[in-house]
Amino acid sequence: MPGVGETRDVRLIHGRYQLLDLIGRGGMGEVWRARDESLGRHVAVKCLKPIGPERDQTFTRILRERFRREARVAAALQHRGITVVHDFGEYEGILYLVMELLDGKNLSQLLDENRHHPLPVDDIVDMAEQVASALAYTHEQGVVHRDLKPANIMRLGDGTAKICDFGIARLGHDIGFTARLTGTGIAMGTPHYMSPEQIGGDPVDERSDLYSLGCVLYEVATGAPPFDLEDAWSVLVGHRDTEPEAPRGHRPELPGYLDRIILDLLAKDPGERPRDARELGRRITEGVRRGRGTYVPTVRAPQIEPRTGAPVRQPEQPGSREPRLPSWTRGMTTGHKATGGPGPRVTPPDTAAGLSGEWIARDADRTPVAPEAAPRPTPAPELLATLVSRHNAGLSLGRLERWAEAGEVHRSVAAEREYALGPDHPDTLASRYEVAFTLSRTGRPADALREYRGVVEGRERVLGPEHPDTLGARQEVAYVLGKLGRHFEAHQVYSTVLAARERAMGPEHPDTLRCRHNLAFNLSRLGRLEDSYRMADEVADARARVLGADHPDTLVTRCEVGYALGQLGRWSAALRTYQEVARVRARALGVDHPDTLAARYEVGISLGRLGRSAEALTLYRDLIEDRTRVSGPHHPETLRARHGLGVNLGRMARWEEALAEARDVCAIRGRVLGADHPDTLVSRREVAVGLGWLGRWQDALGEYRAVSTARERVLGEAHASTLASRNDEAHCLEQLGRTADAVALYRRVAALRQQGAPGA
Repeated sequence: MPGVGETRDVRLIHGRYQLLDLIGRGGMGEVWRARDESLGRHVAVKCLKPIGPERDQTFTRILRERFRREARVAAALQHRGITVVHDFGEYEGILYLVMELLDGKNLSQLLDENRHHPLPVDDIVDMAEQVASALAYTHEQGVVHRDLKPANIMRLGDGTAKICDFGIARLGHDIGFTARLTGTGIAMGTPHYMSPEQIGGDPVDERSDLYSLGCVLYEVATGAPPFDLEDAWSVLVGHRDTEPEAPRGHRPELPGYLDRIILDLLAKDPGERPRDARELGRRITEGVRRGRGTYVPTVRAPQIEPRTGAPVRQPEQPGSREPRLPSWTRGMTTGHKATGGPGPRVTPPDTAAGLSGEWIARDADRTPVAPEAAPRPTPAPELLATLVSRHNAGLSLGRLERWAEAGEVHRSVAAEREYALGPDHPDTLASRYEVAFTLSRTGRPADALREYRGVVEGRERVLGPEHPDTLGARQEVAYVLGKLGRHFEAHQVYSTVLAARERAMGPEHPDTLRCRHNLAFNLSRLGRLEDSYRMADEVADARARVLGADHPDTLVTRCEVGYALGQLGRWSAALRTYQEVARVRARALGVDHPDTLAARYEVGISLGRLGRSAEALTLYRDLIEDRTRVSGPHHPETLRARHGLGVNLGRMARWEEALAEARDVCAIRGRVLGADHPDTLVSRREVAVGLGWLGRWQDALGEYRAVSTARERVLGEAHASTLASRNDEAHCLEQLGRTADAVALYRRVAALRQQGAPGA
């Protein structure tokens, strides 16, 4: 027999098993597809890796004992959910195990192929039922697996789930094999799936397998194990000491009974877990019997995005149910964080989150733009219900800020709705609208613009040019134009939408006021600061009359007033405005509400601009502590507060500290948001600023160029942010004595600005 990993024309074990090709490699050995020459069937042969003479003999002995144990235990088990073992032995010094050849993939492979997105709920429940049945059988045979993990559960092509790899299984009646092997460096289990009693070296029984199964179910249901931390020790401490977040906190559409089962399996105390695998199976079956339909979260009235006044989706509490509001109230929403610059707009669902199954064109006798050869068949109600659930699942992913996944869901639903209902059906257009939104949220404004324009065209055909939904989509077009730096075009679209809203709804309708709010923001981007301030002040007064002085919408416009005042250099007035907003929000919403914390952030900006950096530092440190407590250390708003702290350290000439803070924030933003995200690039620019102040101009130049390149790639060479970065480069070149290069770059920036000027 050849050594494992060698290639020879003849690879026969005992003249019977011919090794054909390598299909897997693990910690203990390799798995080969082979042919059983005696019975004429294909099998899988697992071979223990050769042990070199340099290995500790105790280590070698224990590995061989593990392998023999797996063979003896697995060969004694006969159940549909357990991999069948045909034969085992030793040949030319290599231990081998002959098993059935499975046509499928393990759960780890399925997660990898799915880019660690959660698996479908029905697949999870079906797999959980099957594994529970297999575990019930093994436990009744006195066998505890002790290393259940995604890689050890196979999902076959016909849907069958099978447990494999009993390499460290322990017979219940065999007390000679200790719960933990000490002094060998051999882990008895895998950290992400080990039970607290395994970690503590306490007696282990079948309930340890139930805990590990809970970890597996958590991962396939949410995309990550319950304690997905940086190092093995942190993971182990998490299992031992930390209560896991509910799976529905990551994926709200999970059925409630499945969420409860997973949490019960993850109980620290074995006595609080299901009594045994039979009880677990009964609970799963009962949940299915009662109806495991996809959880459809309530769609709440969304909040308003900072400065733009656009609605923002907020995570909702599972199980909440609110009465449906009249459609015209969709714009009457609460405020959200106020930031140093506008974030992507978030808008409410276009319909009441449901497929109607039928729709009426604007003109009853309208000739279809693209008449079909035959009438479109009526979609099955089951399909419509499924698409509703998936649409809402996409919205839920958005509320969790999992925008890339949300976009994939909405794209899929949009395609299926177009096929089932037609390209101009309102529900198809609603899905395309959400696709556009996720594109905007993931830093793809140009793609979002194309998608929004397609929605506008469809709605104009079906609903008319001044229908509220058409105007809503056109307003999004204006917002994305602003994100692309095309503020003059955005201004034209906003003005047209505002005129239509005033005609249809009146000057003080909430939707009209929201459009005026957005227009005021865009005016500031055009450099018309006084006009921006006056309009924002007028909108704030109007919202106070219509909604009340303390209404969240009124306060978000007050924040816009503060922003305009700051841009005009009237920072004392801006500070007073933000402080008043923060006080009212704390009283009305609570001190830990995101809007309250956002207003405190703006107070910090104003203090810094007034030269009161010591006060700003104190405020930011308190804010970072509160943001970390409320949202976690890596939340974008926590990082925004840390960025503000670093900026003010620089203002106090504490450049070494400022540089260290900027680098840390930049690294985290890169991991959490992506290397090209605007916030990451802002932090990278702050790194360059610190390097420059420390006299390290060559290093600063490299950072400035990286920011310019990324902004040009994402936003275009003529975008205002890209041009500002090119100016930073030119300044660096001057500092390095490269005057000719600096002048050439300044001229290039000036030419691009001239080309992009209105009317040019």
